[in-house]
Amino acid sequence: METQKASVKKIALPYGAVLGLFTVLLSVVVYVMDMTYEQPWWQGAIGFIAMIICIVLGIKTFKKENSGFLSLGEAIKVGLAVAIVAGIFGVIFNIIFMNVIEPDFTTNMLAATEENMIEQNPNMTQEQIDMAMSISETMMSPLIISAISIIMTLFFGFIISLISGLVMKVNRPAHI
Repeated sequence: METQKASVKKIALPYGAVLGLFTVLLSVVVYVMDMTYEQPWWQGAIGFIAMIICIVLGIKTFKKENSGFLSLGEAIKVGLAVAIVAGIFGVIFNIIFMNVIEPDFTTNMLAATEENMIEQNPNMTQEQIDMAMSISETMMSPLIISAISIIMTLFFGFIISLISGLVMKVNRPAHI
């Protein structure tokens, strides 16, 4: 009896692409609604739900193609692979967005950040505001945004994969 071995790459590419394209579409919707600088809470919530769905479905598909067996390690590999593909889509979109679609994004986001900071902390001194804005400006570079985006995507992908893997785990019997 030949055992079937599923491919992580074969599963991760389509599920990661769907997740990546969905998050890009979500960002476009927020942009069209002129809410880019407000960073609406529902954008993150919908994106996170989509991430859970795509990773869980990817792991479930892998398990099905793997003769119904799934180890925790395989679940984590599939989930992280889906997350990294989606993360790459997001980074490419952000670079295009920040350089082509909305070249003033960094300037406008920093202005919105400063306005929000002053609104929430009216007693801040100018020195404190300048220090906070200096840190914010450093964090707004495309390289830092891309790195943080990939790290966060992998972190949440790992957590979702770990939980999904623990729930769906079915070890292959030793005699097969």
